[in-house]
Amino acid sequence: MGLLPDETGYAQTLDIQPIKDRFHYRRENIVSILCWGAPIWSLPRWRIQNLWFYKEGRSIQSNLTSVELCAGAGGQALGLEQAGYTHEALVEIDRHSRDTLAMNRPSWNVLQGDQADLLEFDGRPYVGIDLLAGGLPCPPFSVAGKQLGHADERNLFPATLRVIDEIKPQAIMIENVRGFLDAVFADYRQKLKRQLSKLGYKTDWHLFNASDFGVPQLRPRVVIVAIRRDRAEHFTWPTSSAANPKKVGETLFDLMRENGWKGATKWRDAADDIAPTVVGGSKKHGGPDLGPTRAKRAWAMLGVDGMGIANEAPTRDFVGMPRLTVRMVARLQGFPDHWQFAGCKTPAYRQVGNAFPPPVAEAVARKIREALSVRRSIQVVA
Repeated sequence: MGLLPDETGYAQTLDIQPIKDRFHYRRENIVSILCWGAPIWSLPRWRIQNLWFYKEGRSIQSNLTSVELCAGAGGQALGLEQAGYTHEALVEIDRHSRDTLAMNRPSWNVLQGDQADLLEFDGRPYVGIDLLAGGLPCPPFSVAGKQLGHADERNLFPATLRVIDEIKPQAIMIENVRGFLDAVFADYRQKLKRQLSKLGYKTDWHLFNASDFGVPQLRPRVVIVAIRRDRAEHFTWPTSSAANPKKVGETLFDLMRENGWKGATKWRDAADDIAPTVVGGSKKHGGPDLGPTRAKRAWAMLGVDGMGIANEAPTRDFVGMPRLTVRMVARLQGFPDHWQFAGCKTPAYRQVGNAFPPPVAEAVARKIREALSVRRSIQVVA
């Protein structure tokens, strides 16, 4: 095994002087530091800056790394950030969504040009990142999208498998609609599991409801997690949070009364349940609204007009059922109020409506982080 080069100079070169200072290690106690069978100094700079360092039973860990596919407005990316991941790249074909990501997180590497298209994206520069995540298009597996599965041109699982093979991440996290678990896709699911197994991963999926993680909305979502076999035994699915989600009225009361609406208090008291599933629609759909007829009826039970999206909160003397604004729907999706959405009302609402609620993404990502962290030690041989 090779000896570590001059540790002081090397730590300064890699901007990891604080790690050295924290551990106060002595040169004579270190024979070598190895990671994945390679000397630490032979690894890429970003990889070294995201390692676990152990000395005398103490440890420090900076963020794990991720690449995000079909990043949309950043719901999943925001959840991953909150779970302690650093995004090496975000791939998103929609211009408005890319603008949203760049506007909220100027430091994120939001890819442009050909690399913004998953079908063209080259994952090889990101070999070995910790987590490859993505919210792949839902229409191939949704009832509204005709459930064409592999025959749907919007099915991006084949492209994702190619990227997985290129990047070889430690773990994979993919979000999709509940329809993915329908019996009609049983063969497709097993084929996906076999393909991932050939690439070295153990795969499982789980149906979550966003309301179980504090999101004030009935939003079922399937999450597929695949982890390299040598680390998979450490992964467990997150359980629901103890706190019940707020009701729609309580969640949106301050936004509803922004313009002094006199009926806001009465509306709050009547909107005493969580929201039905927010539907974002697609570019083939017309203007923004809160979904099909059945969904609109559910919104009406909460005192909300689901026929469209409002530009602003009700005025002081408004009479009738109010419509939600984009900001209100974003709060129902679990986005923080400071998160802005690029574009006019229609593209902004579609970004919000199609998002993966950040609190759910965060909960799953934290469990993946725990599984990877068990194996992310660098052995120091004295």
